[in-house]
Amino acid sequence: MLTVIDHPLVQHKLTMLRMKETTTGGFRRLAREISLLLGYEVLRDLPLEPVTIETPMEEMQAMQVQGKKLCFVSILRAGAGILEGMLDLVPAARVAHVGMYRDHETHEPVEYYFKAPEALEERLCVVVDPMLATGHSAAAAVTRLKQAGAQQLKFVCLLAAPEGVKAFEAAHPDVPIYTASLDRQLDENAYILPGLGDAGDRLFGTK
Repeated sequence: MLTVIDHPLVQHKLTMLRMKETTTGGFRRLAREISLLLGYEVLRDLPLEPVTIETPMEEMQAMQVQGKKLCFVSILRAGAGILEGMLDLVPAARVAHVGMYRDHETHEPVEYYFKAPEALEERLCVVVDPMLATGHSAAAAVTRLKQAGAQQLKFVCLLAAPEGVKAFEAAHPDVPIYTASLDRQLDENAYILPGLGDAGDRLFGTK
């Protein structure tokens, strides 16, 4: 259930994103660009249905995305850096927010906010967060979405650690993971190595 998207442009931009000298503005721009590219792959299997339209020349049968508009789910706060690129790709998508922070002592997720559109059970929900480190926050967010009715889910991140993938798959074996890189491991503070640092701090210039 793990897909590493190795498109050359994704890998090139990820290399630039990792560099410690990349500025806040550059980091934000690159995260947005990478997430748009990831979105093409993540949404490759969207169902289509025929529709009759008129071009300036004649009437024709064309294809459009079937069903209710999909929902992007941002895990706050760092998920916002991925959400923007996804919305560039699908501007009409609905958006949900799950507020999660990681307790720095226990490394366990704590929920502080949840807001989602109606009819989640009829939508594909694409959960976005830059990092899959311990996997606890992502798993908790998906659990919360399932409780709210979501049935079709995918998880998208820039980087994943093996420990996070294992924990997430144990909690949600039915939810596929898409990432630009499976990194080596977590350190003693549950940061991904080699990683790219704290994605939230680098996105928002808070450190």
